Amino acid sequence: MTSAATPWREFTFRAPDGLEVYARECWPANASPTPLLCLSGLTRNSCDFEPMAEGLAEPRRIITLDYRGRGRSQYAPDSSSYTPHHELADAIALLDGLALARVCVIGTSRGGIIAMLMAALHPDRIAGAVLNDIGPKLEAEGLLRIANLLSTQRSFASWSEAANSLRGTNPGTTGLSDIEWEAFARRIFREDSGRLVANFDLRLAETFPSIEDIEAGRVTELWELFGTLREKPCAVLRGQNSDLLSQATMQRMATIHPRLICVTVENRGHVPFLSEPESLAAIRAVAWACDRV
Repeated sequence: MTSAATPWREFTFRAPDGLEVYARECWPANASPTPLLCLSGLTRNSCDFEPMAEGLAEPRRIITLDYRGRGRSQYAPDSSSYTPHHELADAIALLDGLALARVCVIGTSRGGIIAMLMAALHPDRIAGAVLNDIGPKLEAEGLLRIANLLSTQRSFASWSEAANSLRGTNPGTTGLSDIEWEAFARRIFREDSGRLVANFDLRLAETFPSIEDIEAGRVTELWELFGTLREKPCAVLRGQNSDLLSQATMQRMATIHPRLICVTVENRGHVPFLSEPESLAAIRAVAWACDRV
């Protein structure tokens, strides 16, 4: 096991522009050679990787952070810095501070875009990647759902109320118990003045594609960027009911990266939790391949 037997070490570091960023790591004894750098989705935070760490069942160093404006990291004075390029620069600063030359990136949604950017801009720092329900082409249906969520300020009186809301805003994710939905909610929301609210800066909406641009098809595809991962161990996970990553896109990714591990995670929409057996198997396979490179 990883975090179940090894406590998380929490710390902060300075981003290149001076912002204070929260991070944490678990580092079990006899850890395998290649650490995992875990990068969360757009509005998510480092808590997202707790289920994965508990289920990994092998000693592996895990490093994760709350992006600027999320979780326990400082909110940016200028919301225009809420971009994958800035978030990549923060992640590289984290690796530099830990003296880590090379990592395997587990990138959920937005984190997968950052992983592709890392492969393009810092190819020596990324040994391989697991892209969690993200690819070079993003479906309009999923983008519109996310855009609408970003534009809606929600608050809840109880954890059960927050969990019930997640059932409605995560279409395609099924088979969870009430306890699991509430645990999910506790990773997403925070308490503020007696209410439960989103644990991110609402100004994130200002740098997300507009509904008009999404409907007009003006969202850039990232095929060239994905191609920079071609020579590295890599897997893509797709929620069986995902509205952001299509089966067709995953199949095209496999033609570009012939050794790509493609996994469909049953009973999941956008995104799988990474604690599913098939998700964990793919993560282990890529990490082991990175160890051998």
